[in-house]
Amino acid sequence: MSSLRAKIQDVFNEPACEQNRGKDAKARKEGCSKPLTPGAAAGGCAFDGAKIVLQPITDVAHLIHAPLACEGNSWDNRGAASSGPTLWRTSFTTDLTELDVVMGRGERKLFKAIREIKEAYGPPAIFVYPTCVTALIGDDIEAVCKRAAEKFGLPVVPVNAPGFVGSKNLGNKLAGEALLEHVIGTVEPDDAGPYDINILGEFNLSGEFWLVKPLLDRLGIRVRACIPGDARYFDIACAHRARAAMMVCSTALINLARKMEQRWDIPFFEGSFYGITDTSEALRQISQLLVKKGADPEILGRTEALIAEEEAIAWKKLTAYRPRLEGKRVLLNTGGVKSWSVVHALMEIGIEIVGTSVKKSTVEDKERIKQILKDDNHIFEQMAPRELYAMLSEHKADIMLSGGRTQFIALKAKTPWLDINQERQHPYAGYDGMVELVRQIDLAIHNPIWRQVREPAPWDCQPAVREELPSTKSETATLHAVQEFAGTTTDDFGGC
Repeated sequence: MSSLRAKIQDVFNEPACEQNRGKDAKARKEGCSKPLTPGAAAGGCAFDGAKIVLQPITDVAHLIHAPLACEGNSWDNRGAASSGPTLWRTSFTTDLTELDVVMGRGERKLFKAIREIKEAYGPPAIFVYPTCVTALIGDDIEAVCKRAAEKFGLPVVPVNAPGFVGSKNLGNKLAGEALLEHVIGTVEPDDAGPYDINILGEFNLSGEFWLVKPLLDRLGIRVRACIPGDARYFDIACAHRARAAMMVCSTALINLARKMEQRWDIPFFEGSFYGITDTSEALRQISQLLVKKGADPEILGRTEALIAEEEAIAWKKLTAYRPRLEGKRVLLNTGGVKSWSVVHALMEIGIEIVGTSVKKSTVEDKERIKQILKDDNHIFEQMAPRELYAMLSEHKADIMLSGGRTQFIALKAKTPWLDINQERQHPYAGYDGMVELVRQIDLAIHNPIWRQVREPAPWDCQPAVREELPSTKSETATLHAVQEFAGTTTDDFGGC
C-alpha cells in the first residue's frame, strides 16, 4: 500500500501540467480532482478509469480480482473497436465471495485464475486489477503477479488502482504508470525507423482512428503504438522506440507522455483530430517533430500536399450543409479535448456555440476555448439538469451535443440531441469524420419528428363536429337530447 501511495503522490505532482506548476507544495499534494464523497456518484472511480485506459488493448486478458459486481460494472465501458483480436471483450474475474475473504483465499484464487486463462487462451499478457475489496483485505497483488509470470512464462501486469484511491481521472494516470513500469520498453523491435510515432490518449471510439491512420500511411508515417485504441501488447512494449508522439487526451495520459519524453527522448505535442483545421495542424506538427528527430525534410512538402488535397475534398462535401446549418445554435455538454476541438470544428462551418461544458477539461483546454470563443459567458463549469432543461425548453439552442446521460433532458425539452461521447455510433475524427459529424447534426436538426412532437397532442384538442351535423330529424332530435343532458350546444365544439 505504501508503494501505491507513492505512485498517487507522483501522479499528483505533474510537471507537464501548467496549472500544477503554479501551485504551492500543499495544494499540489491535493491533486486536481475533487475529493470523493462516500456513497455518491462521482463519474467513476479509479478502478473504472484504469479499466477505461487499458481494456482497449485488444489481445490482452483483463482479469478483475474482486467480487463479481466489480467486473459487471466496468465491462465494455467504452465503445472502442478492434481490427482483430476479441479477447479484450471476454470478462475474466476471480469472483471473490464472502467466504473467500473470511478464509483468506484471495491470493490462491487469483493464482489459479491466471493459470486457467493461460491454459485456455494463451494471451501474450494478463493484466490484473485489484478493486476496493481486495485492496482493503491486503491481498499482495504484485507478489502473486510476479510469481505467476515466473511460473507460466508470460507477463502478468498488476494494475494498482482500487476504486477508493480517487477519481476516474486518477485511475487513467495510474494505468499509464502500470504501462511504464511493466510493459513499455520490455521488448526491442527489429524494425524501428525514422517515421515511427506514438498516439497517446486515442481510444478508437466507433473505429474513428481508422479514418486518421490512412492519412499517416500515405505520408509513410507508421503508428508504432496507439495507446490504447486498437492496441496490441507487443506494439506497446516496443513504444519506446518511436521518434515522436501526439497526445490526444491530456487529462488521461499526460504523465505517460512526459515520462516517455524523459526516459527515451520522445518529444510530444497535444493536438486533435476533430475538425478540418485541427486535423491539418496535427499532421503538420507530427511531420515537424519527425524532421527535428532526423527524418527527411521532404516529408513537410508531402504533408502540405496531402492537407491541400484532403481539405479541398472535405470543404466540397460540406458546401451542401452550410446553408442548412449556418447560424444554428449548439449547446455542447461534454468535456476534455472535445470541449475545445469540437467547438472549433463546428464554428468552421458557421454554427454558433451557445455554451460548452468544461467540467472534465484541463486548464489548457479552458484557455483554448477562451481563445476560440472570445467570450467567457459561453463557458460553464457544470450545469444542473434543471438549468439544461430550462435553456433547451426556451429554445436557446437548436441542438445539444452530449453523452447519453443527458439525452433525456433534451428529449423532454423536445430538442434534437446527438451523442458525441464514448457511446456514439459514428466516427467523427479526421476529414471524413468531420463531414460525418456535420451530416449527423443536419439529420438531427431537420428530422421531421421534432415538428410533430412540438404540436399539441391529439387528446388536448376537441374534435370538430360542426361540419358533420345530423341530416335527418331523428338524428337531430337525438343530438339535442344528448346536448341537453350534457349541458352543451354545438357551438361549444371546436378544433385545435
